[in-house]
Amino acid sequence: MDQHAQAAPGGDERPGIGPDSRYARQIRYAPIGPGGQQALIASRAAVVGIGALGSVIAQHLVRSGVGYVRVIDRDIVEWSNLQRQMLYTEQDVLALLPKAEAAAARLREMNGSVIVEPRVADLTTANAEELLGDVHVILDGSDNFSVRYLMNDYSVKHNIPWIYGGAVGASGMTMTVVPGDTPCYRCLFEEPPAPGAADTCETAGVISPIVDIVGSLQAAEAIKLLSGNRQALHRTLFQVDLWNHAWLPVALANARREGCACCGRGRFDFLDEQSSGPAAASLCGRHSVQITPLTPAALHLEELAARLRPVGSVTLNRFLLRIALENDLTLVLFGDGRAIVQGTDQIAKARAVYAEILGI
Repeated sequence: MDQHAQAAPGGDERPGIGPDSRYARQIRYAPIGPGGQQALIASRAAVVGIGALGSVIAQHLVRSGVGYVRVIDRDIVEWSNLQRQMLYTEQDVLALLPKAEAAAARLREMNGSVIVEPRVADLTTANAEELLGDVHVILDGSDNFSVRYLMNDYSVKHNIPWIYGGAVGASGMTMTVVPGDTPCYRCLFEEPPAPGAADTCETAGVISPIVDIVGSLQAAEAIKLLSGNRQALHRTLFQVDLWNHAWLPVALANARREGCACCGRGRFDFLDEQSSGPAAASLCGRHSVQITPLTPAALHLEELAARLRPVGSVTLNRFLLRIALENDLTLVLFGDGRAIVQGTDQIAKARAVYAEILGI
């Protein structure tokens, strides 16, 4: 078992596939049956981003009996999350909990027979193999395009299906990528949009029902794949406008492109991309910037907290350090060297704060 994994004790006394098991109603659904349920129990899934979509996806996977679910998120729980991120409570905000840890605790309460592995991390080229290499399906709960293109590259290169999803305002979309069978993400969206060109939850807002719908569609596709029902995949770019009650599944039968840089030419630009310094990205709806070092560090947070107390008000727990700075800025620092600079969406300013505090 992975050193980060933890099997929750207790749980249902009848977690198997018999007529009185916790999965009895699911097993009675003919396309799944006992064989499909056994396949789910033997399966492993990774949910990348455990915010709004990820909360919905992870709950369905865990309650359905997917045997091993890794939840990956770089962030902590904040007040603005509670409107739509169903796994979290006010207590999680007050305790400064990382989303992955808070989510894992709640998911284990739902099904003690499932192994839930929390990873407080940002998916990057450096850790993609560690985080995604041993699962049967990858599910997108992220909020930025760079991670999606990275997931797509990894999926195609290593022949692991992934399920894209996105939601903003009252609209959302999802598609399932099965390498060698369906178009990949770059067949449809060849390059990431220019900065500021696409709506985000910061610019357009978001209502929680659209998150439930898109996340549920993603989870249903994962259950089909993992239970041996690949033929039932919807094979569309499924688009939903909940406010105007519009449902538009766009057929993808002829969308695969021979000239696609990723699945056509075997070029993995986003997976192979290297950076000369810490990466920085504005976070959706947060007025914050995340800084990620090229190589993960191993910071001694207690020692760092002692040194930083003269600089500003410091809060420390076993997951992170938070320091309140001048000009309404806050630095949240994780043990692997990642940081979130709150109070600005200016990347240059956030980099400067990070460099000033850490000397990087």
